[in-house]
Parts: sequence; C-alpha cells; structure tokens
Amino acid sequence: MKSEECTLYHGGLKGAESLFGEKAEQYGVREVIFSFDGHRLNRDRNPVILSDTELQRGDISMELASRMMNRTYYETEKIRKVLQTIFHMVNKGHQVFVVGTILDDKSVKGGTGWAVELAKLFNRPLHVFDQNRNCWFTWKNGDWTEDTPTIKYSTFVGSGTRYLSEEGRAAVEKLFTDSFDK
Repeated sequence: MKSEECTLYHGGLKGAESLFGEKAEQYGVREVIFSFDGHRLNRDRNPVILSDTELQRGDISMELASRMMNRTYYETEKIRKVLQTIFHMVNKGHQVFVVGTILDDKSVKGGTGWAVELAKLFNRPLHVFDQNRNCWFTWKNGDWTEDTPTIKYSTFVGSGTRYLSEEGRAAVEKLFTDSFDK
C-alpha cells in the first residue's frame, strides 16, 4: 500500500494521537483531526470542527457507554462531545490502532476504550499496543491475540493514551515503518 493513498483519523490530543499524526506527516499519509468548538488540540493539522448537528450523529447514551466499558461516565457535555467525536473517527477509519492498556475485562483503559468498543461494534480490524505488556494485540473471535499488525487499509484510526511510554512510541514508529516504504 502506498502511504499517499491513505488517510489517518484522530483526535489531535497529546500522546499517542499526536505521535500518529507526526508519523502520518513524515510518511505522507493524509491526516484528518476531528474535534469540536472549545476543545484544545495538541496537534492541529487539517482539523475538522464538527458542528452540533454532526456531533449528534455520534450521540449515544452515557448509560450504554458506561455499560459497554464497565465504568461510569457521567452526563457531562465535554465527555459526551469527546465520545461523539470518537464515533466520527471510527466511523471514517476502517482499521483502528490504539496505544493503551488492556484490562482484565477485555476493555481498554480510559476514554481510548470507547474507540476500541466502537471498533468492536462496527466490526473493524482492531489492534491495541498494550504498554504494560509491551506488545500488540489484535481483537479476533471475541478475545485479544498477540500480533504484529500493519496498516492494510486506506483509512485508519490512530488513538490512545496521553501518557505514551517509550515502548508505545517505538511501537507506533515500527507500525509505520513496517507498513510503508520510506
């Protein structure tokens, strides 16, 4: 696959998302950042500021989000908008890459976990670099399987923790190196 034929979708936050964006820029991958008015971005290349109407397309009950992720999300406007924005990322990107921590209940820690749950729901190819175990896992047949993924689709999502470890950073760099000829 040629990098210039690909598009990365992310949320422009510090940590994993900014690194995915930097690597996209380095490799000539088109980059689209989804956000909303008043949301502060760490990386702001080619941002798409979603209108209230567009955000509503990604609306989901906070109760359902809490249940799917086995944690409590309170009805705050900012959290709702973040979850709505993640919907747009996963809806546009065919393959999903996340850097974070896989929990015992098979969910992923933090807000990043919503991208993971949506990818499962939308049946997207899903890969998580678990920073605690220092390896990639792919979601297959209802469980995580150790893997070495590459970018295989022209649209993909890069998301993850704000607290990127050196191993997490190296994993994203290797993902791009293994996926594209430089």
